[in-house]
Amino acid sequence: MRSVWNGAISFGLVSIPVKTYSATDRSTSVPFVRIHEKDGGHIQYRKVCELDGEEVPNEEIGRGYRATDDVIVPVTDEDLSHLPLPTTKTLTILAFLDAGEIDPLQMDRAYYLGPNGPTATKPYTLLREALEHHGKVAIGKVAMHGRETPAMLRAHDGAIVMHALLWPDQIRSTAGVAPDDVEIRDSELTLAETLMDSLGDLDPDELHDDYREAVESLVAAKLEGGEPAAPKTAGGPGGQVIDLMAALESSVRAAREGRGEETEASEGAGGEEDATVTPIRGRKRAKSGTDTKKSASSGDASGRKSAAGSSGTSGRKRTAAKTSSSRTKPASGTGSSDPGAKKSTARKTAAKRTAKGAASKKTAGTATSGGSASAAGGTSKRPSA
Repeated sequence: MRSVWNGAISFGLVSIPVKTYSATDRSTSVPFVRIHEKDGGHIQYRKVCELDGEEVPNEEIGRGYRATDDVIVPVTDEDLSHLPLPTTKTLTILAFLDAGEIDPLQMDRAYYLGPNGPTATKPYTLLREALEHHGKVAIGKVAMHGRETPAMLRAHDGAIVMHALLWPDQIRSTAGVAPDDVEIRDSELTLAETLMDSLGDLDPDELHDDYREAVESLVAAKLEGGEPAAPKTAGGPGGQVIDLMAALESSVRAAREGRGEETEASEGAGGEEDATVTPIRGRKRAKSGTDTKKSASSGDASGRKSAAGSSGTSGRKRTAAKTSSSRTKPASGTGSSDPGAKKSTARKTAAKRTAKGAASKKTAGTATSGGSASAAGGTSKRPSA
């Protein structure tokens, strides 16, 4: 591994000589080149001097600073090495912070720092152990690749990693990016968190570049003269408007089934009911409908009970009236032997019988009317299918 910068870390009065190595490898990306579509020729990029029109080799290319549109001031490596800046060769630690205080947006390139020489081994190890044990990151500044940047040092896998940081004014504002006034219900937030928990941990070894593999398969098929594999159709909803709660429910179910936790999830832990995904308003409507049915059934039943009770009462009254009449008849037949008295007694008995019959009919009519009204009221409350 080739060193890209040599310098020292200044840790108080301790100086640690270090070598810097690039921690990332971007050469694994798809190596596309530009070609001439007409004949497939490779398009070459040549470095040509605009004054004489000749191509310039790399060893004759330097750097310059454009002062104005027409003036470029040459700047050599020796000029840069004599800049009155301590950061050109030394990374001075300014503070120790919690890692959470550094916005990931500020992180740029990552570099491994290794001790430069045997004398640097002990202080290098001391700084690494202190960072790891104290749970802190070191913040400083360093000048590399023609510019000065903030830098963050942290312990990682037995080494010290340096992250070049962007200056705060290089981070753009989020104004106009995030939507405003969007209401999120508690049930939606809870289900989203359930989905986050259901996805589980990530194994970094399982991550791989599917795009690069697909391109390599395409190239291999073209070299063999075959047809490239048919693209897989996306199974998403596309531009359709979807139910957010239903989508979250399906995502949670798929994540649990993928981890083999469907049975456990359905049973719930300790008999507790698992998170539901039915919208709250849907549950309320279902509950209201159930209550209406119960109310209708109750009203119907009470109407039937009222009708039955009233009819039964009127029936008993009619029976009592008949019994009374039947008892009155023998009494009228076995009374005085006077014919006038007998006629008077018969008229009184007939009048009583007529009055009692009318009362019985009136009571029965009232009971029947009340029962029909109750039954009708119960029927009107019954919801339509």
